[in-house]
Order: sequence, then structure tokens, then C-alpha cells
Amino acid sequence: MTRHSTRAARALAHLGEVDPALAVLALWCRHRDGDGATRTDGDTISYGPGFATLGLPEQVGLVAHHVLHVALRHSDRQAGLAERLGDGFDASLFGLAADGIINETLILAGHAVPRPAVLLTELLAEAGLPAQSPIAALERWDADRLAMALHSDPKRAEKLREWGATRGFAVDLGLGEPDDSGETQKTADWRNQILRALEAGRKAGTGIGKLGAILADLAPASVPWEVVLRGLLARALTERPHPSWRRPSGAWLARMAEARRSGGPAPVYEPGRARMDARPRLVLGLDTSSSVDAQMLRLFTAEAQGIARRTGAEVHLMGFDEAVFLEKRLDPTGWQALGDLPLRTGGGTDYADLFDRAGARAPSMLVVLTDLDAVIPPAPGYPVLWAVPALVEPPPHGRVLLMGEGR
Repeated sequence: MTRHSTRAARALAHLGEVDPALAVLALWCRHRDGDGATRTDGDTISYGPGFATLGLPEQVGLVAHHVLHVALRHSDRQAGLAERLGDGFDASLFGLAADGIINETLILAGHAVPRPAVLLTELLAEAGLPAQSPIAALERWDADRLAMALHSDPKRAEKLREWGATRGFAVDLGLGEPDDSGETQKTADWRNQILRALEAGRKAGTGIGKLGAILADLAPASVPWEVVLRGLLARALTERPHPSWRRPSGAWLARMAEARRSGGPAPVYEPGRARMDARPRLVLGLDTSSSVDAQMLRLFTAEAQGIARRTGAEVHLMGFDEAVFLEKRLDPTGWQALGDLPLRTGGGTDYADLFDRAGARAPSMLVVLTDLDAVIPPAPGYPVLWAVPALVEPPPHGRVLLMGEGR
């Protein structure tokens, strides 16, 4: 691989004439000649031998495509999603999402992209997701949320892989370094560069600058919902000292000793602090009539499993619809059989029996995976977390965690 790309030199020079915004961003990328197909790995774009066979407009479009892969940090974000989904991750689905967003953007900006190409609007239509205009689709979908949606249905995922092959799609993106903990300096630097580049393009009135900052992919959700869940469960299940009248406080013992030494009055008794006598308990209520899909349940239970192992908590799963029909203790080995549990579906929803049975176990927290499509019982004497797949009317009590579309 050469230090600098000789294959892309002419296209990079022409990019500066037709799209000032992308030309600015290209300065922050490393451009190299390489073997095989043209691809992006982190901040490096490698141009394969086939790049030289393209016409100049297609070369410029392909350079622009990979510059946006770098600027939007698709390599690192792909690695973050791979870490979240584990064995369920498919690089081709993330690639379809990222390529669809980039190609739709470039065509709106007046660039030529090598055909056939994956477009966001066509991908959404093929996936059975809400069909929108190109502008509306780019305003709504970022690569992470769209890739999560494509992963959620195995049959749809297989259909999209076959469709991608007919559109000439091949994965052109390597894995970077995952980061799901929030804003990093690298993220902030690239976001600032993009905003400066878009402003330069806006003033020139050409290229992606004329679109303005409409891309949802410019600012994807920085903290996945699993990270939020992790913090909530950790706080709920952490053992906290509580007052114990069987054990005097250290301060009271010191004052009592001083009173005896000096002959003064005895101080009023003060209880000490003791650890919890019982293990913390987590109850997971699974509404089998809701719209919580298998992927969300897998991610959710993986987080709950990790927290249970770290805290030593008891975890009880209660499957319910109009009543609780399944109770299973999941720790320490019950997690492996989670996918084989007999879950009945198709019924209505009623939370009353779930609240009663959960209360009998005196839980540290009740977490309910549901769509909240039922009457909410009065607040119980323990914390409640409602984990929902889509935005809903807030319940009268408890905290709501939105799990939908990659959040």
C-alpha cells in the first residue's frame, strides 16, 4: 500500500471544484492505494485497482462516498453495534444502512455514484419500513437505528441480503474501535469538522453543503439504551447499608465511653449500619402480548444477566398477559434456557396479577417489558421500570426506558 493514493489524486482534485464541503473533509482522511475493492477502515480509504477503470464523475462519487464513511465514523459505530449484538450482528446489514444513507445524500447533492447502488428510500421500501421522501428519510434515520431495525426480523434480514446482492452491494467498511459510553474527543472533532465543512459548502451553494445539516446520521444517539438500563439496574440492586438497632453506632460508643469516664449522663442510643440481610431481587415482567421483539429481549436479558452476576442478585422472570402464566428463576444457570421457555402469545394485557406476584417477592425493582397498552395499577411499594419499544403516553408512576430503534 502506498503512502498516498495516486489512483485517487485526480478525483480528489476535482472534488474540490464540485463539492467544497467534502473536499474539506477529505483533508482529514488518509488516502492510500491498496489491493482488492475500494474500502474504508477507520480514517483510511484504500483505493483498489478497479477504481482507475471508472469515469471521473463515478470516481468523484466513490471518493465522496468513502469520505462520508470516515467523517460519520461508520467504522467505529459498526464496531459498537457489533459489540452490542454479539453473535447476532451482521456486517452486511449495517453496511446496507450506512451505504443507503450516504448514497441518497450524494445523489441529492448532485453527485454520480457507481450503479447499481443501494438508496435509503429503496432500502426502506424493501424492508417494509415507513416509505418517505429522500429528505424526510435522511432526517429520520441514522445508520445505528436503521441497522438495529434491519436486524430485528431474521426473515426480513435474509430478504435484504438477497436484495443487496441484486444492487451490487458488497461490504466496504472495516471494524473500528467500539465506543458506547458517550461523546469522545474523536467524535467531537469529526462533528466540528463536518459542521465547518457544511458551512463552507453552504456558502458555495454546491455539493452536500446545499442540503444543510439535515442528516440524522450527523448526530446519532450517543448512549444506547442498554447503557442506561445498566446504570438503572446497578443502582437498584446495589446493596446499601441500613439502620440496625442490634448494632450501636461508632459515634454512640465513643460518647458512651466518654460519659463513663467523666461521670456524665449517658447519651441517647444511636443505631449502627448493617448490610442487607437478604440478596437483592430483580423481577422481570415479560408482556407476551406486547411488541417487544426477540432482539430487544435478547439485549435486555443480556444486560440483566450481567448485572445479576456482578451484584449477586436473584432474578425472577414472570411471563404474563392477562395473568402471570410463567415464573422462572434465571440465576445462575437459568439464562441458557431462556430461548426455550414456553411463552403464550395473542392474549390481552393486565398488570394487576404481575404486581401482586412481584410484590410477594419483595423485589428491589420490577422491570416490565411491555407496550403499556393496559390500565396501570396503583403504585406498589417497590420501584418500577417500564421498558417500552416505542414512545407512549407516560404512565402515572415508575420510570420509562425507551428501547426502540437503537436508542
